[in-house]
Amino acid sequence: MAASKCSRLSGDLSRSFLASVDTVLFDCDGVLWRGDEAVPGAGAGTGGMKDWAALSPDPEVKAVVVGFDEHFNYMKLTRALRYLQDPDCLFIATNTDTRLPLEGGRTIPGTGCLVRAVEIAAHRKAHIIGKPSSFLYDCVVKECGLDPSRTVMVGDRLDTDIQMGSTCGIRTLLTLTGFSSLEDAKAYQNNGSLSMVPDFYVDSVADLLPALTENAH
Repeated sequence: MAASKCSRLSGDLSRSFLASVDTVLFDCDGVLWRGDEAVPGAGAGTGGMKDWAALSPDPEVKAVVVGFDEHFNYMKLTRALRYLQDPDCLFIATNTDTRLPLEGGRTIPGTGCLVRAVEIAAHRKAHIIGKPSSFLYDCVVKECGLDPSRTVMVGDRLDTDIQMGSTCGIRTLLTLTGFSSLEDAKAYQNNGSLSMVPDFYVDSVADLLPALTENAH
């Protein structure tokens, strides 16, 4: 017969069970404490967590904006969560780049990593105003009167820079000095994801300098 499962542990069964184990592995949240309060009878409280959860929100704050922040920490995440528990508080993010390229092929985490952390904590999705959204482009067109037929989007990422250019109906140019590669572009072209395929590409924006110099004369 299979061993009984999901039995209430109490009385003699509790005593015999505890006598049969030498090591207990505890999860903490929801077991030893709930939020900033210790579960009654479960032991010590949570000290610093209680202090962080007691942060007083500023009633003048109407939005949480997440951008690149090399000093992002748990305190900021907690503060963002407190504000975003108000459904009327706007949640805005500048972009969702997962990585930022450095020299020598190295990368660092991008703003998208921070945005995702806040989204998970708040159980809300951010409104993205940066690429590939057309929001910023529309603002520039309105303020500066750009001619789309005379405009090109130059970038190193297919999923943000080139995607935005395609969304906005302008020409696109991929530089191969950053995140995306020519192989990535060809892969998108082969699978039909043409909105992430640039109209043109160059190894570097420096390749454009001779033509720019000639046009200047």
